[in-house]
Amino acid sequence: MAPLPGNGFPGNGQQEPARPRPQPLRGQSSAERFISKLRAFVKHEAEKNKSQWKTMGPAKVAVPSPNDFLQKHSKEPKLAPRKKEQDGKKLPALSVPRRTYRPVIRIKKNFISRNALAVIRGVPKKPRHFCVDSRQGDKYLLEPSGLVPKYIKKKDYGVTPKYVTQRNEEIKREEEEYEASVVEQLKKRALKQLSDEEKTSLLQGLKKNWEETNREFQCLPVLTDTRYKKMHKAKVEMKLKQLEHDIEALEKHKWVYIANE
Repeated sequence: MAPLPGNGFPGNGQQEPARPRPQPLRGQSSAERFISKLRAFVKHEAEKNKSQWKTMGPAKVAVPSPNDFLQKHSKEPKLAPRKKEQDGKKLPALSVPRRTYRPVIRIKKNFISRNALAVIRGVPKKPRHFCVDSRQGDKYLLEPSGLVPKYIKKKDYGVTPKYVTQRNEEIKREEEEYEASVVEQLKKRALKQLSDEEKTSLLQGLKKNWEETNREFQCLPVLTDTRYKKMHKAKVEMKLKQLEHDIEALEKHKWVYIANE
């Protein structure tokens, strides 16, 4: 059948033309394919290692002989053979005992009489105090129950323990030694210790300055809208804090030292 006229596509109702088959090149045959030189070696290796997983251990093992069967008591430990005595005669026993020999002394004891004497001569036991707390007669020991006031009746009840007094004495001695060392160091540095009158007058002056500064701080305006007002307020607050720190330091410490001018 002849093809219909058109653009040649099958979608338009036309038949697609047949494609020609590729023809082999001239002078080339199927016998002239490429063959590797290692083909025989690869084939030999593949056949050699093909079924090694099927066996465990060597393929050929020597079969045990039927004469070497397991006999009775063959695996039990055997003792060493005894040494034969010389000429079948035993050595004579020693007449003198050895140095390590300790004779066994057996003394017969009458335990019944000993127990009777121990009971007669022994001190009788003191009766134990019990406390009954129910109608069924349930009782328990009175001493470990806490109902007996045995701790407040001790001789050393309410007395300061010795280790506490020793510790206080050690602390007091260390403080005195520290104060003495500080005094020596201050003398070496040429420092002067303030007397009680000087310390009191200095405290009064600091407190007076604090009152004046506090009055100045109270008179400051509430609104601080300018830079000068903020700086002035911060300066007064810093001065108040410094005065409070100095007053607290003078009141806290007993001795005050200043540089000797």
